[in-house]
Amino acid sequence: MKYLLFPLGVVALLAALGASGAAETVVIVNPGNPVASLSREQVVDIYMGRQLNFPNGSSALPIDLPPDTAQRAGFYQRLVGRSVAQINAYWARLLFTGRATPPRVLGSVAAVLKSVRENRDAIAYVSSDDLDGKVKVAYRFK
Repeated sequence: MKYLLFPLGVVALLAALGASGAAETVVIVNPGNPVASLSREQVVDIYMGRQLNFPNGSSALPIDLPPDTAQRAGFYQRLVGRSVAQINAYWARLLFTGRATPPRVLGSVAAVLKSVRENRDAIAYVSSDDLDGKVKVAYRFK
């Protein structure tokens, strides 16, 4: 039993150390957007189609990464505790009733960053490693 605990403890310690250095997911907006920061609830409302505007009243254009990316899966898991499949089912129901439109999907992080830089109403999520200094961070997961 002692021999089994030591390797598990080492594995847990290494996992914790590795996770602490990992990049975080951040929600970004255009630098010209007057929104300085958003709460988790505001990000949820925008990404789940409950709110079409930023808190200041300007339109919000949410942008998603492709459904098969780990970053999208991690974003929705941390944001609302749902898988990409559950999010897709949620949006299918909303589309059927005509109540909302899902976030626009772009094919790459580079396309997402470009869209946010060029559109004052855009909101997106990226890894903090992908920040280029030409977008503004509006929310960081804690």
